Amino acid sequence: MAEQQTQTIRIDGKDYDTAELSEAARNQVVNLRVTDQEIQRLQQQVAIAQTARRAYADALKAELERVEH
Repeated sequence: MAEQQTQTIRIDGKDYDTAELSEAARNQVVNLRVTDQEIQRLQQQVAIAQTARRAYADALKAELERVEH
């Protein structure tokens, strides 16, 4: 017989068994997880944009130095 694994979520330092949550509460947990994933995706996009910006700034500095000499 397969053992059923319980899932818990910690909110404000208290653990909750997700199987015991109301449907509305479980829906909010799903919403939180989706938004956390979106925040992580956006943070990755910001990191990519910041890296590109640094590369453009470095290229500009190099071009300005080349023109000045």
